[in-house]
Amino acid sequence: MAVEWRPVRQSRTHELVLESIEERVLAGELKAGDRLPPERELAPVLGVSRSALREALRVLETIGVLVAQAGRGPDAGARIVRNPDDALGRLLRLHFALGSYSLEDVLEARVTLERSSFRAAAEHATAAGADESTAGPDEAAAGLDEAAKLVARMGEPDVGVPEFNDLDTRFHVQIARSSGNALTSTLTSAVRESVRPLILRALEAAEDWPATAAALNAEHTELLRLVRAGDGARAADLAEQHIRGLHGTLVEQDPED
Repeated sequence: MAVEWRPVRQSRTHELVLESIEERVLAGELKAGDRLPPERELAPVLGVSRSALREALRVLETIGVLVAQAGRGPDAGARIVRNPDDALGRLLRLHFALGSYSLEDVLEARVTLERSSFRAAAEHATAAGADESTAGPDEAAAGLDEAAKLVARMGEPDVGVPEFNDLDTRFHVQIARSSGNALTSTLTSAVRESVRPLILRALEAAEDWPATAAALNAEHTELLRLVRAGDGARAADLAEQHIRGLHGTLVEQDPED
């Protein structure tokens, strides 16, 4: 049966609103933490309907640069924020599911990002040991302490597969944050998030979950030790081995099955 296509009404008003807000962000007139005027005030100023304005605000909320709080009071309304991790992760997960990127694309991206982040985290750890007078090294050490807590929790016997998967993700992202590169951290989080469902499936399919968890966490423990020792080269090599080892089980259960 042939599909009957009908003309659609063209409406790009919300895109013009997006462009207007983007221009103000780029000009420095809007910054993270700033609140937008109420819809009833902003819509007439921009010369658009409130429905078009709401559509634009929903887009901004989806891409992680705005949060809208319903109701009244000091916290109500739309506020500019910086929250790219969740937005990019959601976007990559959808594109991966749609076939925009292959599993091998994700694998190689993870290897490239995490080799870099583990090496840089080790360099920061060395700097922290050499100079405790600056904020940067202190922050790096605190980040590694947080990573150690995640490793300790993953090693506890009552941790099930879903929690382990979440802790595993947080560990890799925490190391990326300890690298001192915020963009690397965001990209690592997004790429890891894009295959979270597949990793969860692979872990759930493990014949001996306690042994699998112990083996994975032994590698986490060694990775953290190498980073703290400042051995970036070996940490990068082990990170790649760690990623490719688990990723191999994902390749065998590609979502096209």
